[in-house]
Amino acid sequence: MNPHMVSTVVLVVHWVVIVILSIRVVMRRPPVGVAMAWLVVVFSVPFAGAAVYLLFGEKRLGRSRAVRIQSGVPRLTRWQASLGAQAVTVPLPIGPPGEPLRRHAERLQGFPALPGNETLLLSDFESVFDHMIRDIGAAEQTVHLCFYIWEEKGRTGEIVDALTRAAQRGVQCRAIADALGSKTFLKGLQAGRLRRAGVDLRAAWPTGLARALATRTDLRNHRKIAVIDGRVAYTGSQNLVDPRFFKQKAGVGEWVDAMVRIKGPAAASLDGVFLFDWSVETGATFEPPTVWTASGSAMPGGSVVQVVPSGPDLQAESIHQVLLKAIYGAECELVMTTPYFVPDDALLTALTTAALCGVAVTLIIPARNDSLLVRHASAAHFDDLMSAGVRIALFNGGLLHTKSLTIDGAVSVFGSVNLDMRSFWLDSEISLLVYDRDFTGRLRDLQERYLRDSERLDPDVWNSRPSRRRFVDNACRLLGPLL
Repeated sequence: MNPHMVSTVVLVVHWVVIVILSIRVVMRRPPVGVAMAWLVVVFSVPFAGAAVYLLFGEKRLGRSRAVRIQSGVPRLTRWQASLGAQAVTVPLPIGPPGEPLRRHAERLQGFPALPGNETLLLSDFESVFDHMIRDIGAAEQTVHLCFYIWEEKGRTGEIVDALTRAAQRGVQCRAIADALGSKTFLKGLQAGRLRRAGVDLRAAWPTGLARALATRTDLRNHRKIAVIDGRVAYTGSQNLVDPRFFKQKAGVGEWVDAMVRIKGPAAASLDGVFLFDWSVETGATFEPPTVWTASGSAMPGGSVVQVVPSGPDLQAESIHQVLLKAIYGAECELVMTTPYFVPDDALLTALTTAALCGVAVTLIIPARNDSLLVRHASAAHFDDLMSAGVRIALFNGGLLHTKSLTIDGAVSVFGSVNLDMRSFWLDSEISLLVYDRDFTGRLRDLQERYLRDSERLDPDVWNSRPSRRRFVDNACRLLGPLL
């Protein structure tokens, strides 16, 4: 075969691949920005672009995982309906943002808003570890943990000690750690110690070359959940890491996180999310917690809390819709914190519209980020936001990892979700909607603490940055749908 014929065959194959994958992208109907970004990759990088798309361009759950999810969803739905006996059935007494948001979230994911929860906002890792270790130490029946990142150093060893003691006294201890985020831990000494003590430790979304052919390898379980005896639960942004040791070489300072401790009916909702994940990872039948015994008694006058899980195993776009509904429902003020801000057009439009309508919109993000691409892609949106009146604050006290949104001082969105496409569409996430002015006030105070350690971005100074920086920011913005 002469060189001319070889080049012709290669060219023909190249265009056949492009046409087939283009049709595939169009027919799968991803968000327009995502579709266009993938088409650019496929067209511009011969063969390699096609390979990258086949590995990362589709939500391939794997056949066996998809079957386990489909078999568990009907039982999950029936259990969610059984929570209705405890649900809020009257309009929430907190003004316009709450009631439409509650109805929307329940229709999307099925979890009702449950009253009577005692909520404790924990704003530093020491208090998170102190409370969690104490609650595990008092466990009588079950301890359930699900975390994206679990590392051995620092105070995480105390969590291992507490779990080991709990398992040895007969408490059923089950834990899920993401196979990629906790890769080193799952192969380490502490994981072996847990297993020997009787803790059932599993890897979420296992990876490997063979699995990559059937499953998209960057679909991850990004949730942070701990539930003790079905009555006390934790969630938020804190992984099982000690920030004094975690990613110290990244040059961004210590990670700054927050968690909420919940005692009451909403703990059972979080336990249900964990047990559904457990059934998917282990193949066990989904057995939801008992509504009345596992949830505990409601606290009179406590917070109304609604759990919103999201991810490729459930309704992936649910948290995206919930956030848009929350933003459009604001009348006076929106304050949000996130480590990774790479909005799509819908979210960007919602934020600028709110600001132009007179809502005081504040975005607090880290001054230094551990992802260079995210840093530039995020910066590309600052011009539009500040032009609309959004206040942007750069946090200087480390890598601000808390994910929070407060609306009109009445409603909070709090959990593991970043304001980027990965959290919206790909990763398994957990969020809480808290309809309570007292809790929202405490979260708002924490946001103010972050603001005091931040520098407000000056629009005039920002607009005078070098042209080469503008170009890099805008070029990275094009990759935003893929980040």
